[in-house]
Amino acid sequence: MTNRSELAAATERTETKATSNYDKYPAIPVEATGENCWAGWEHVCAQLQKHIAEKRERQPNVVLVVDCYQGVYLESLEKILRDALTYDAFVVTREAFKQEDDIRRMVQPDLTDDRVFGKLTAREIQDYFIPKAARTLNDQVASGHGVTVVVGAGAAAVVGRGDILVYADMARWEIQLRMRRHEVNNLGVHNQQATFSQQYKQGFFIDWRVLDRHKQTLMDSWNYVLDTNKHDAPKLVRGTSVMSGLKLASNRPFRVVPFFDPGPWGGQWMKEVCDLDKSAANFAWCFDCVPEENSLLLQFGQHVVEIPSINLVFAYPQALLGQHVFQRFGKEFPIRFDFLDTIEGGNLSLQVHPTKEYIKEHFGLDYTQDESYYMLDAREDAVVYLGLKNDIDPSEMIGKLREAQQTSKFDADKYVNKFAVRKHDHVLIPAGTIHCSGRNSMVLEISATPYIFTFKLWDWDRLGLDGKPRPIHIDHGEKVIQWDRQTEWTKKNLVNAVEKIAEGDGWTEERTGLHASQFIETRRHWFTGTVPHHTGNTVNVLNLIEGREAIVESPSQAFEPFVVHYAETFIIPAAVGDYTIRPHGESAGQQCATIKAFVRKETTA
Repeated sequence: MTNRSELAAATERTETKATSNYDKYPAIPVEATGENCWAGWEHVCAQLQKHIAEKRERQPNVVLVVDCYQGVYLESLEKILRDALTYDAFVVTREAFKQEDDIRRMVQPDLTDDRVFGKLTAREIQDYFIPKAARTLNDQVASGHGVTVVVGAGAAAVVGRGDILVYADMARWEIQLRMRRHEVNNLGVHNQQATFSQQYKQGFFIDWRVLDRHKQTLMDSWNYVLDTNKHDAPKLVRGTSVMSGLKLASNRPFRVVPFFDPGPWGGQWMKEVCDLDKSAANFAWCFDCVPEENSLLLQFGQHVVEIPSINLVFAYPQALLGQHVFQRFGKEFPIRFDFLDTIEGGNLSLQVHPTKEYIKEHFGLDYTQDESYYMLDAREDAVVYLGLKNDIDPSEMIGKLREAQQTSKFDADKYVNKFAVRKHDHVLIPAGTIHCSGRNSMVLEISATPYIFTFKLWDWDRLGLDGKPRPIHIDHGEKVIQWDRQTEWTKKNLVNAVEKIAEGDGWTEERTGLHASQFIETRRHWFTGTVPHHTGNTVNVLNLIEGREAIVESPSQAFEPFVVHYAETFIIPAAVGDYTIRPHGESAGQQCATIKAFVRKETTA
């Protein structure tokens, strides 16, 4: 095990004071030219018109289908296509949608009355249409003459894929920004003036589940993907080129596009390390590897196209995840890396995550948010609240938490352990463990993916950025807190459970967690030379936790060398197999370190 003096020597360099080399827009080069990509509405529409004309040379009737994800500016898209294309009939799918009140009643059992939590819906896109109206619309298109254009969510489900299929996709982060600006509606309803939390909840539990199922049925046959994440600068790219890009990504190291967000407890560390807006009040979160939320950038010549990174999971799940991970989790990416910045900020909320049994029973998920805090950085006064103090009375503590909602006072130090932490400490947080990071720490959170299921118990009597109290979930929390995880057990099992397990020429490997009840394994490598790795036929997720720069290489030259920088999270698909990592560039000859996470084979979720 690396001792404290070695850690101190390894971390003499202060990355927060160096010029940032963190790449906020990592792109995967797919094609050297942009021959299969068209930028700007004029060129997008011209290519569609050209394709229609080519089809009409061989057949009298042509149907152009433009299916859409939630969050696309539908009315604007319809107007642009109406004005730019030549057609004989123009059809919009919303004409066949059920009445809004019917849709609201339909989704309510999954949406629930809870302010934050719902159930992941099993609904399909077909459920949103009036059957008779959908048949009428389908008959209208089938009997049409000349050119028919069909636009809207679920278009291909109603009229089929037509002769030319375009899919207007959307990145989740951009959808959320549009929700905050009250610019878009949820699927099938007009609610753009609803609060962001209401729209996000409906998107997370309903819309995105429905539309992801539908999208997966189309990916093998879409002719084009339309990127309107920047609505005034759209990109149209051939579907075959997108699928080539996804296949390429499934066989080489890559990064998803990180996004950053402020919060009531946010800090200042990421501003320097990640080169963010210095005028912003703070940045609390960075979603650095959450494929359900992040985007993937594919580069075609001078054009960069943004698509949801979950598309890669949908298209090549076994190559990306590995067979045993795919069998356990299906087309889901089960590992999440994100940053929590409280440097010069505040404490996170005191919280707990549901047990596996509870999340299955109440929310329909097969696994829960086991997690850990890896300390990328820490000030001298940094602490983590973790586990319960010995011999506390559960009823008393829950009572005091409830009272705090009226009195605004809760003595967390009386009930919850507080451990001092330093840079490179690793704190394990299996589900059911009460916890939170204190101020003046920079956390790399390594966890299972279903991040929305956090039960807040105490938020230090503060307001959210919207000026309102954030939701508290004591009713849920009291049912999942593991009351036997007290001081000695927590100290022994969850704080710096580091074990040296291997070493070689210029490198040392340590097991740093996670707890035996968690399905994610983590390994830390310290290295000045080349470290041999193997995916073990499971997806690997890594972060460069020490050193300015490292390079990932294939011993068989199966992929181009891939350079990563300090604090960047990167994904190694299961299909890669053998790979190596060594210091590079500014870090050549210096000590670097990575933390690697993967799904254990010997446990069940």
